[in-house]
Amino acid sequence: MRVLVTGGAGFIGSNLVDRLLAEGMEVDVVDDLSSGSLANLADARSIGSGLKFYQLDICSQEIFELFKIRRPEVVFHLAAQISVTKSVREPLLDAQVNVLGSLQVIEAARLAKTKKVVFSASGGSLYGDVDVQDLPVPESHRHDPRSPYGLAKKVVGEYLALYRELYGLEFTALALANVYGPRQDPYGEGGVVSIFADNLLHSKQSLIYGDGEQTRDFVFVDDIVDAFARARTKGSGLLLNIATGQQISVNKLYQVMADAAGSDIKATYAPSREGEVLASSLDPARAAIHLGWKSWTPLEKGVQAVLDYFKAGHRSKLLSKDDFFRKDDN
Repeated sequence: MRVLVTGGAGFIGSNLVDRLLAEGMEVDVVDDLSSGSLANLADARSIGSGLKFYQLDICSQEIFELFKIRRPEVVFHLAAQISVTKSVREPLLDAQVNVLGSLQVIEAARLAKTKKVVFSASGGSLYGDVDVQDLPVPESHRHDPRSPYGLAKKVVGEYLALYRELYGLEFTALALANVYGPRQDPYGEGGVVSIFADNLLHSKQSLIYGDGEQTRDFVFVDDIVDAFARARTKGSGLLLNIATGQQISVNKLYQVMADAAGSDIKATYAPSREGEVLASSLDPARAAIHLGWKSWTPLEKGVQAVLDYFKAGHRSKLLSKDDFFRKDDN
């Protein structure tokens, strides 16, 4: 089977690419490298010969020609403008990438007779501020995004539902909780786990926005990848929460990581960020039914894997395009 992964050089995308190649698929990766890195695909190069990389913006008209030539059976759409705070500052840019860019991917998939699109939605941003008594929030809860980023994810989900009805293009939308793991960049919007890890290992003080009692539902990247892989053939026509169903405060996360790193450095605090959700946890019961999925990596084990990754110096492994491609690639 030939599949295509947009954003495939990013944190989650590259881990997904590894999994798909290991399952024997031909994988086309589309990434403009604005936030992704060729270094993230280094392991994929060793798995087999089924990988092809295309440096391409999903907003470019060239996306239609690529889909026409490659004709992927399944598209995993992970490319996005990923910053909630940037979406508040620059809503037009966010809409151009996350709405119009996504619509181009969907339309290109339709024209190429792709069977299914698996979409990376956002759980916390999609549901908005939810009363604590309603957590963990199910998919049936009112969708009330409080940022342009969350609104864009909602709109794309509605486009996918419409395309399914009009054209028979199947989809599964995965509402992801807070994903963390190896390859997450602490110097971009990154993730708080990656940022804390980098700071702790370099004896730097970490900054926590707000009072630190805001909660998140942290899911390890391997668990997330497993959900995407299952959604290739399951969960069609559905929005599915991919989460642990548990709340962890940022303060508790920092303490767990500091203990694992053997550090006694205390965090410092700054005002809350605009558009940030204060409490978030998603109910994964529907994914268990329709995907046969559940998370299995405990937080302590997951953060240790991140710390080990940074200790091994993986961030220093940078590749140029000339290093990445073999001469016989096209």
